[in-house]
Amino acid sequence: MSAFTRFHKRIAQELQLLPAAASVSFLTDKEMKRLNSTYRKKPKTTDVLSFPSEQRSRPAGLRSRARSLRGAFLGDIAISPTVARRNAKSFGRTFEQEICILILHGFLHLLGYDHETDHGEMERVEVKIRRKFGLT
Repeated sequence: MSAFTRFHKRIAQELQLLPAAASVSFLTDKEMKRLNSTYRKKPKTTDVLSFPSEQRSRPAGLRSRARSLRGAFLGDIAISPTVARRNAKSFGRTFEQEICILILHGFLHLLGYDHETDHGEMERVEVKIRRKFGLT
């Protein structure tokens, strides 16, 4: 089992979800650029994209939200290892740490968090969990 698979399971457990709640795929920059352009109208590559299985409202609280979705399939997470490697270098993290951060970030989006509109709520939750897992 890869380190990323183990982390995927640990994050699911931390969020009180089943590991099968989300799939994680590693894509090329070309694929990420196409998806980002198609779904977000941003014609460039990106580090992580989340594709929820259904539209979810902003969560009232992480624990209550995760509990209510315990057996649900939340959706898919796509990650660009190329962008993750660049980000890791620029943020002073290992590649493995960066991938784990992106998996967590993707899970939070699948739960309904949106850092572009939530006035820092997603970031606060993410930072708290990152600290718990030693991913600063």
